[in-house]
Amino acid sequence: MLTVWGRANAFNVQKVMWAVGELGVAHERIDVGGAFGGLDDPAFLSRNPNGTIPVLNDGAVTVWESHAIVRYLAARYGAGGLWPEEPGARSGADLWMDWMQTTLQPDFMRLFWGYVRRPPEARDWPRLRAVLRRYGKLLGLLDRHLAAQPYLAGESFTMADIPVGTSLYRTVEMGLEGLVLPDHVAAWHERLSARGAYQDHVMIPFDEMWGREGY
Repeated sequence: MLTVWGRANAFNVQKVMWAVGELGVAHERIDVGGAFGGLDDPAFLSRNPNGTIPVLNDGAVTVWESHAIVRYLAARYGAGGLWPEEPGARSGADLWMDWMQTTLQPDFMRLFWGYVRRPPEARDWPRLRAVLRRYGKLLGLLDRHLAAQPYLAGESFTMADIPVGTSLYRTVEMGLEGLVLPDHVAAWHERLSARGAYQDHVMIPFDEMWGREGY
């Protein structure tokens, strides 16, 4: 049985849990991080010396870093589904996963930490507006791609959709003025929102995070 270490409301943990949910693999999730602590516990550090979540154990295999875990799960349990077997199709999934990590996620996290995690009086609005402009352009790029196909890697849902899709719930729920999903991205988000695993593991309220930088 799989074991996942990480709290349910942690963004990177949600990517992993969504993949687990899609695959229907028996698992146990152990709360670590945030209010639960435990990241500096020697037993945890023996699994991930970085002291970060998520961490996955599957028998003799231990994996950390959320996208590496999603890829492992897709390859191990979702060949032909989450894991496109044809190399060209798989490269299409890989590139959007990497794009999320290197291009979209940094600005998403700047918005989330700068708006949600800070009290209203401490928000740096000039910086937030600059990030919002960049983020809007990236959503426009994503929108143009999704105009031609229903999912990031083509006609079917794959591991490609998980990292970017995980950010969309919070993008919408932040309610930040001027932050609007373009049409094709919004339609994609509706398709994702109809998936049970997305509802169970991503569409989780984050009320306790508002104004709490240290949570």
